[in-house]
Amino acid sequence: MKKATAKTNISRRHFLGTAAAAIVLPAIVPSSIFGQNRPSNRINLGVVGWGMQGPSNTKAFLVQDTCRVVAACDLDKNHLADAVNTINGHYQNQDCQAYHDYREMLARPDIDAVMLAVPDHWHELVATEAARHKKDIYGEKPLARTIAEQQSIVRAVQKHKLIWQTGSWQRSQAQFRKAAEIVRNGLIGKVTHVEVGLPSGHFDFAGTKPELLKKFATATPPVTETDLSKITPGTAGWQLAITEPPADFNYNTWIGASRMEPYIKQRVHMNWRWNYNTGGGQLLDWIGHHCDIAHWGLDFDRNGPSEVEAHGEFPAADALWNTCTKYRIELKYPDDITMTIAGGHGDIRSGTKWIGTEGWVWVDRGGFDASNADWKKGKTLPEALRKVKLYESPGHWRNFLDSVKSRQPTITPVETAHHSAIPGHLGLIALLTGRKIRWDVKHEQILGDREAAKLLTRDYRAPWKMS
Repeated sequence: MKKATAKTNISRRHFLGTAAAAIVLPAIVPSSIFGQNRPSNRINLGVVGWGMQGPSNTKAFLVQDTCRVVAACDLDKNHLADAVNTINGHYQNQDCQAYHDYREMLARPDIDAVMLAVPDHWHELVATEAARHKKDIYGEKPLARTIAEQQSIVRAVQKHKLIWQTGSWQRSQAQFRKAAEIVRNGLIGKVTHVEVGLPSGHFDFAGTKPELLKKFATATPPVTETDLSKITPGTAGWQLAITEPPADFNYNTWIGASRMEPYIKQRVHMNWRWNYNTGGGQLLDWIGHHCDIAHWGLDFDRNGPSEVEAHGEFPAADALWNTCTKYRIELKYPDDITMTIAGGHGDIRSGTKWIGTEGWVWVDRGGFDASNADWKKGKTLPEALRKVKLYESPGHWRNFLDSVKSRQPTITPVETAHHSAIPGHLGLIALLTGRKIRWDVKHEQILGDREAAKLLTRDYRAPWKMS
């Protein structure tokens, strides 16, 4: 593996493309000022994307009595058939309508809200189209592939006065709220440092790697390499990996605004996240979870770091799986708070840990720990200690539907999603450039580094255009 340094040979243009300098985002307007009328009875929902998160999100909505899933959209005919069959099977009818073009589905006036679970490189296009049709949105994290695309989504949601829920569902879980409340109520004293532990490496979510390795083993001569992050253009393994797209999958549309590349099965469904042309690796895949919780405890949902430094290990820029496999990012926040975001470093435990002058607290999906044994008792803090009470959600999907009706913000509105992901985006830019990034939190600009600022956005392949 190659370490990213100031002299890295990784081409930033190769990863993200070059476009105009940073887009300045005006002051963000709180969602709570909005009060447009929406459905008072059943909420008709359309779903876009049936890969990794789409099925689980949809099934969570199917059991909600205030919601009716009426349409599904996917570019893969097999995925779409599974989506329609699942939805119709639940309702015991044939009412769910199938779409291959999300724009057709979003144009339906009877659809009130949508669930979007598409690859990162599609987030901006689909979300802003949904916003133009005034659909409330449940959208997956990270908010988008780049900061500029995130800014575009924020503007669209605010302009059309929509309800947005991000799939950062940890906020709807009791142990994460309890940990954040311990911090917000000052029980650990003044916070000095936060550790955010994320996964590293690559994982074959789609289960398509064994098929390719079998193809390698039976080739003449056989290909012995088994690490897809070491398969590069010009090698026998690369040539074996390239195939024609299947007839039931619209690959040209799927690649969308991203740079056109040969079809490789191991780079599409679920595993698109390991290619910077379509995803952001483990860093951006997880930043909307544990960094989101870190910000919640710090009361930084509308704040961010001023300086970011990073180092990491990358495959070759043109490798089949090319995202960073090991990384460490150091950030400076207001109030003399520092944060370390790391993947693949044993000293940083998975999850979120806040360290203060009078103690510490750590939380992850599989555990909870703290310097004070009393804090570990019970699902919530004793009422006497809860002077600051954080948003309590009845469940992430129910919370979204309740907000669609009440027009009050969800537990993870679009502005929160935007700020939760920014540290990951800036960290990736620091990794790719090998330089310290200075960030203007208010105007959302990289200061004093025009080349780094180009990485706030990416080129769009014609005919697609960012809103």
